[in-house]
Amino acid sequence: MRLAVIGAGAVGRSVLDLAGEYGHSVVAIADSESAAIDPEGLDSETVLARKDEEGRVGSADPDEAIDAEYDALVEATPTTLGDAEPGFSHALGALERDRHVVLANKGPVAERYGDLRAAERASTGEVRFEATVGGAIPAISTIEDFGPDHITAARGVLNGTANFILTRMAAEGLDYEHVLAEAQDLGVAEADPSFDVQGTDAALKCVIMANVLSGNGEFTLADAEVEGIEDVPGSALELAAEDGRTVRLIGEATREGVRVGPRLIPEHGTLAVSGTRNIVQIETTHAGRLNLSGRGAGGPETATAVLSDVGRLG
Repeated sequence: MRLAVIGAGAVGRSVLDLAGEYGHSVVAIADSESAAIDPEGLDSETVLARKDEEGRVGSADPDEAIDAEYDALVEATPTTLGDAEPGFSHALGALERDRHVVLANKGPVAERYGDLRAAERASTGEVRFEATVGGAIPAISTIEDFGPDHITAARGVLNGTANFILTRMAAEGLDYEHVLAEAQDLGVAEADPSFDVQGTDAALKCVIMANVLSGNGEFTLADAEVEGIEDVPGSALELAAEDGRTVRLIGEATREGVRVGPRLIPEHGTLAVSGTRNIVQIETTHAGRLNLSGRGAGGPETATAVLSDVGRLG
């Protein structure tokens, strides 16, 4: 399948690099200032070398990548809140041309799910978004395979930065600010970590799962009850450990809504994943509880979810 990739960050670069292994070709890629286009398929080494050396992927205008001839658009620009732009318009433009859309960008699915599905219904193209929840973890496809009507809830640890911080606080008896600085030094946390530590990232992922469960796209971030980890004291983790428990940032999605916040859980329980790992628990009506754990972020990891979605397209 011929792919056009919008966004040349870690995920977009990895899709370009790995597409050939999955039997696909990338015929166009765009960053914020430029695009590289080749109907015969781009050479990833050449494009990425130019990006590293010159700060741009090519000499064409970014809009030319969206207008290129491709089978599926991979939208991998940064997540934006509210109107979900420009990601939503990128997806809409592809669907209006009857092209498929594969999203790594959470914004259009979390903030404009109903609009996205309406555009899909008016198109012969299909929308897929496995990569928006849990990186390499197949959360969305598992819910779809079982059927949303047979899933009562999905919950889990869905942000690696917050989980790293809580894991280190518990293991070393350190306070939040100390571990946050360490995480930033290691590149686990951003210079501005608010999107992760305030629970926003986890909430967006849970909103997406709630919309899939409900089927009608009624939830956005504004509907979620969200509490982050900034006010979790080291003493709370010490007290929890004395009782055989620990604290994790847990998000839960149901047909009724979304909640995210620090929760006390068994220290050696299934949800107590360590470091940057993620886990999604899916409650089914007839098959009990499913636990899906793995790497919830990273360029190659998320790109595998994108390319798995491409493989599911008709």
